[in-house]
This record gives sequence, structure tokens and C-alpha cells, in this order.
Amino acid sequence: MSFTATAERFALREVFTISRGSRTHAEVVHVVVTRGGISGQGECVPYPRYGESVQSVIAQIQSLPGDIDRAALQQALPAGAARNAVDCALWDWEAKAAGQPVWQLAGIPAPQPVLSAYTLSLGAPDAMREQAGRHAQRPLLKVKLGGGAADVARIEAVRAGAPAARIIVDANEGWSAEEYRRLGPVFLDLGVEMVEQPLPADGDAALAGIDRPLPVCADESCHDRASLPALNGKYDMVNIKLDKTGGLTEALALRDAARDAGFRVMVGCMVGSSLAMAPALLVAQGAEVVDLDGPLLLAQDRMPAMAFRADGLHPAERALWG
Repeated sequence: MSFTATAERFALREVFTISRGSRTHAEVVHVVVTRGGISGQGECVPYPRYGESVQSVIAQIQSLPGDIDRAALQQALPAGAARNAVDCALWDWEAKAAGQPVWQLAGIPAPQPVLSAYTLSLGAPDAMREQAGRHAQRPLLKVKLGGGAADVARIEAVRAGAPAARIIVDANEGWSAEEYRRLGPVFLDLGVEMVEQPLPADGDAALAGIDRPLPVCADESCHDRASLPALNGKYDMVNIKLDKTGGLTEALALRDAARDAGFRVMVGCMVGSSLAMAPALLVAQGAEVVDLDGPLLLAQDRMPAMAFRADGLHPAERALWG
């Protein structure tokens, strides 16, 4: 078995901004595993927030023995982007070698289309109202926020631009506990259903024991099953991303463990192609919130691309993955 790991760039349709900065391209690592004339592929998005770079991820992948299997992989690499790409490539290879789809090999039901949020980039209120207006037909909008008094104006603008849409918000660790207390009731009045990671992950102890009228979802604070005990009493929901869990194997286990622990489930993504969304869609079955809109933010996707239709994001063709 051999691995190849290649850095690739996908131009975005427009500049995408969150509280940590702006970008014009998605930087991904594409992994192909080949054995016996059969190839499987996976994709990950290295994330500087977690100390990752394209170069560090490729180095991790190149350190692996060529005959590694998924079980050994879970111990060989930590949870993160590198393990994700290899884990998903191995799942794809196994499915092709067995002549069965991944969902059958995993012992889970056949995936169905899921409704995905569409993410609005952080900006001035007028710009965000214009964004919301362009996407007002989408049933669920996820709004990036930046902290400070302008966040209320931003949500008022988005609500004005998309009066019928459901809204969730992502603070990307940009709030304080006091801002959550102040903004939560205001956002509820504006129809916001949930806030993602309002406080920095290393300062989220302030959420313990306070009233949470606006449900709070852990993102940067939740990586894999080992994260769950520290989330009790602070969060109502967890955001599962394969680039955090280190692949589909751990993501499926985290979903089940999170539900057993009483958390609701969100399944999200970094900005990547349909190859990254395909395995995440298996985890997203039955999730309360799905945010797998990465391909919609790209100027051009992989082919065959996953289909976003009125009834939701459809499972990938097996020619792409799984």
C-alpha cells in the first residue's frame, strides 16, 4: 500500500471572513492510498488555530508505514487533519476493495439527503444584509460574528435581509461571558436558535453554571470523545468536524458518545471540497444542525460534485468517495 499526499488550492467564490481573518482560497491536502490496483482518496483542511499547516500535515502523513490500517492509524496519529485525510482514504479504499459502500461497511443506515446551513461571511451590517438578501431563499443561515456591539446590528441586518430564514450564529471564540449574557436574550428575540463557541476554548469555564437561554454549541472546545467530560454543564450541543476528530472512524464514535452524554449534535466542516463533505454526510444523519456548505463557497468543486438541491445535500457518487 502506498500513500500520496498533495497540497491543493481551491479559489473561493468571494472573500470569506471570520473573526480571525479573511481568505480567498481553501488550502487542502489530498490523500490517495493505493493497494492491489485499487485507490481510495480523502481530503483534509489543515487549520492554524490547532497548530496545523499544509506542510506539517503532509509530514505526518508521510511518516506513516505504507501498510497501516484504520485501527492502527487511530493510535499512530493524533486527532486532527492528517489523520482525517488518511482515515477517509482508507474507508474509501476498503469500500472499493469490498464492492460495498462505506455505510454498509460501517454498519449504519443508508444516508439520505440532509439540509445544510449556508454560511454568511463576517462584515459590516449593510454588507451582511446584502449577503442575506442574496441567500434569503435558503432555509437555514449560519452567520459569522466578530464580537462587540456591532453583532446585534449584524443580526438585525441579516434578519431584515432574510426574514423567513432560520438563523444560527458562530462567534468563533470572540465573546466574553458578559457578552453572552447580554446578547443571548436579544438574539432569541431576533429568532436566533443557537450560538457556536461564544467564548475562547481556554476560557469557557465561565459558561459553567450560568443560564443559557440561547443554546451554546462547542466547536473549538470539542475535538473527539476525550473532550466530552469537560463540556458537561457548559454546552448544550457539540459540533463534530472530521478535521477535528481525525476522520470518520472517530466522528461516528463521537456522535454516539455525545448523544449518550445528553448533547445535541451539529456536524460541520472547514472550507473544503465535496470530497471532504462526503464522509461527513454519513455522520450528519439525524443531526439537529448540519453545516456542510464548504463546496458552495468554492469557485469550482471536485467532480463529480455532491448535489445541493431543494431537499438538501445528497450523498456523494461512489466515483467521488465511499
